[in-house]
Amino acid sequence: MSLAFRNVDVDPGAPVDAWPYEAVVAVIERGTIGDWLRLTRAIDADPWGVVAREVEEYLGYEAPYGVGPLLARAIVRARRQAEESERHEVAREVAGLIARSGLTTAELARRVGTSRSRLSTYRSGRVVPSATMMVRLRRAVEGAPAPPRRALRG
Repeated sequence: MSLAFRNVDVDPGAPVDAWPYEAVVAVIERGTIGDWLRLTRAIDADPWGVVAREVEEYLGYEAPYGVGPLLARAIVRARRQAEESERHEVAREVAGLIARSGLTTAELARRVGTSRSRLSTYRSGRVVPSATMMVRLRRAVEGAPAPPRRALRG
């Protein structure tokens, strides 16, 4: 069985991102709630991917009543969630680099040319460092001396 819209036949088992653009348009215009759910799941999985871009493109020249605003909000929501997740991922990496460096936040900040407070905002995720700052941090940690080892007392 296939999903049939106008002159477009789509294998229902095929991933939405493998559908032709015409099938995405047909689903937006004539689909059911289940079809729209497949679109939103594909958008959630890849907020800047082919399905999100195709829906965005279509909504740029058509404004279907009802489903149009819902799909537009789905794209905004998915991208916001992805950006938040990415922000946390970068913050975790910065925190890990600080810990691995064996340096104080102030010492590492000086080494990469920023302030302690700015490095702390990177670690907390309030600010996302630039790509060049991430390279500097990685290089500084790779070249940093190992933290001093404590002698075990026996």
